[in-house]
Amino acid sequence: MSFVDYSVEPPVVEGKPPLSSIDDAIIKPIDAKPTKAWFVAIAVSGTMLLIGAASLAVTFIFGVGMWGVNQPVGWGFDIVNFVFWVGIGHAGTLISAILFLLRQRWRTGIARFAEAMTIFAVMCAGLFPLIHTGRPWLDGYLMPYPNQHGLWINFTSPLVWDVFAVSTYFTVSAIFWYVGLIPDFATLRDRTVSRIKKIVYSILSLGWRHSNRHWQHYEMAYLILAGFATPLVLSVHTIVSFDFAVSIIPGWHTTIFPPYFVAGAVFSGFAMVQNMLIGIRKIYAIEHIITIDHLEKMNKIMITTGMMVGYAYGMEFFIAWYSGNSAETFVFFNRALGPYAWAYWTMVICNVVFPQLFWFKKIRRSIPAMFVIGVLVNVGMWFERFVIVVTSLSRDYLPSSWGFYVPSIYDIGILIGSFGLFFTLLLLFVKSMPVVSISEVKGVVEGAQPSHGGSH
Repeated sequence: MSFVDYSVEPPVVEGKPPLSSIDDAIIKPIDAKPTKAWFVAIAVSGTMLLIGAASLAVTFIFGVGMWGVNQPVGWGFDIVNFVFWVGIGHAGTLISAILFLLRQRWRTGIARFAEAMTIFAVMCAGLFPLIHTGRPWLDGYLMPYPNQHGLWINFTSPLVWDVFAVSTYFTVSAIFWYVGLIPDFATLRDRTVSRIKKIVYSILSLGWRHSNRHWQHYEMAYLILAGFATPLVLSVHTIVSFDFAVSIIPGWHTTIFPPYFVAGAVFSGFAMVQNMLIGIRKIYAIEHIITIDHLEKMNKIMITTGMMVGYAYGMEFFIAWYSGNSAETFVFFNRALGPYAWAYWTMVICNVVFPQLFWFKKIRRSIPAMFVIGVLVNVGMWFERFVIVVTSLSRDYLPSSWGFYVPSIYDIGILIGSFGLFFTLLLLFVKSMPVVSISEVKGVVEGAQPSHGGSH
């Protein structure tokens, strides 16, 4: 049997810290009182959330006519935001499940935060299809239910597919996240001196005793859940792409959408995780746990998926020309040269041009540079969804039915509110739970594993 020599790799945790210091570094933000900066941040995110809530209230009272949607652009910011947030939620499952199955040790420092970000992003995404129906109080009918009249939901509708795909993805991701937290809840239970916290952590830890039997069952359950979660990375955004691909609208009716959407989702998701971790590692002084090597590896994945997205952009134009379909050809040239050309070229520059800077090692390892590029990637990916949704609808087959979409203040308010919800949930998470998996980081600290003849 051959062993992998990890001595040639950089250490996952820098400085060979004692195991007790890892507990202290990760748990300190939970035990310490909230700082003024945390209160300012949650005040800002809470204000954004209130703006979104007010915009939703106006929508519920007066209807979706308060949005900028019109004829022929019946889909606007609501579907754009839905696809955007589902994409943000993809990186967490990829980092946790797929990299776990591939035995990538560097995932340990960033997996917990990515998992939490996945859940919060999917929560934001799930709001938009429910709002989009126009009567959210009737959304319960999207789920199948037996009744004597045989009034079943329309299983041929992509909206119903989204409900099943997103709810399944959220459920499995939440269970996967919670199972990974159980050993850490037990550590918090054993360390806290607060009686209330001890009761809460005792309930959440499910009687965990750090015994060999518990670890065996835990590792088996975690492996099975990782196996369940892995195909969801491919299936969920594939189903989301079917919202467009199963139609006959030029610009949507294409078979490249499923892999194209999956690559774009991983691309934007990694950019968001990278942006958030840059701040987390600095604020909570855990640069030795979330190292620059972690961020560099994420940047390498971003340039890979960014090249896939760039290839898809070029292939769309090629297929439009190769098909000989004049309507398809017009749609894509309209994207690049029509009234929404500014959005298209913003998308191309942010998603294709700027990520090429990651070919240079100095930029891959520069915190300011990678942060700016990560922000631009998410701006570009939002505009990608905007271009896909709006340009194909605004100019259809008949010039007499062409229109122009302009979002209303309520569209913008709901978008702001979705970011407010996302950041508020993240701020509450970092203050109440370990942002890094204590047990997993301890398992990859140099010297934690037994050595066998110089190999690990």
